[in-house]
Amino acid sequence: MKFTYLILITIFTIGSTSCHSQNKKNMQELNNPLMCDPESGICEIPTNRTSSEDSSTVKANKKPVKIIYYTDPICSSCWGIEPQLRKLKLEYGNNIEVEYRMGGLLPNWSYNSGGISKPSDVAHHWDEVSVYYDMPIDGNVWLEDPLNSSYPPSIAFKAAQMQDNEKAILFLREIREMVFLQKKNIAKWEHLELAGKKVGLDIIKLKIDYEGKAKELFEEDLKLGSELGVRGFPTMFFTDTAGNKEMVYGSKPYDTFENALVKLYPTASKTTYDKTWSSIFSKYHSLTAKEFSELSGTPRIESEKYLDDLKVKGHLEKLTTKNGAIWTLKNTSR
Repeated sequence: MKFTYLILITIFTIGSTSCHSQNKKNMQELNNPLMCDPESGICEIPTNRTSSEDSSTVKANKKPVKIIYYTDPICSSCWGIEPQLRKLKLEYGNNIEVEYRMGGLLPNWSYNSGGISKPSDVAHHWDEVSVYYDMPIDGNVWLEDPLNSSYPPSIAFKAAQMQDNEKAILFLREIREMVFLQKKNIAKWEHLELAGKKVGLDIIKLKIDYEGKAKELFEEDLKLGSELGVRGFPTMFFTDTAGNKEMVYGSKPYDTFENALVKLYPTASKTTYDKTWSSIFSKYHSLTAKEFSELSGTPRIESEKYLDDLKVKGHLEKLTTKNGAIWTLKNTSR
């Protein structure tokens, strides 16, 4: 009897230790910025930020609703909501203004958390996330030419914003395609420069601002994010002219974003846009199969074949990765 009791105690102790270790590991993984949780759709930053939103005046002023969008160039969950965000702009562009803010997902590699201590640890995770979101991501960038920080491309985006907000959004899309599909290290200036040229930015000014004022603007984004209680990406604050807020945290279905908007602005008018492939590609010059399905209403099971047929006819170009593809309008700049 005594022997049986000792066995039970031993099993309980081992079991408790195992659960504690697993819980600790789970908590570490949730706090690792590059271990994005596909189910919640969040790339969470390791911080204890708390909201003090009264200290920040974030109100809509140009249109009925402002969306303050906290993101990061290498946030895989942010890449995952591109279809929803693009559709929201098409349907409610007359009612919303989207203000892009950088959150600083990866300052450096001076930590070891959740089994992630070096860039190569991220590769497999990105491949899994790609399948979950049905958006092409090639995790091999972390094996072949890994980034040491997401701060340089974030600062470059702020430099682009200083020139032209719309071109800055195109620039962000360009560098995301570089890192997620082309396996380019977008912390390197050579790739940032190429993206800037492609979207029509003044490269000399971009470099000057990148090395100067843009760093201050990036720090301002981090400060505001801390005040608003941002703890992961994507985070969207929907605000009206009175300062009322609705928050959407993580990758969510399209209806979630639409409902947040309508709750703040019940009279929001939905635009009926042209869903032909030529019209959609005239607005967004590159699309994944998931994006085209979301924007055109084409069933996802058919969208890839539809786009491939357009490629065969000479209308589109296709870039294929190990985890999906992207189609680009042929012979056009952004």
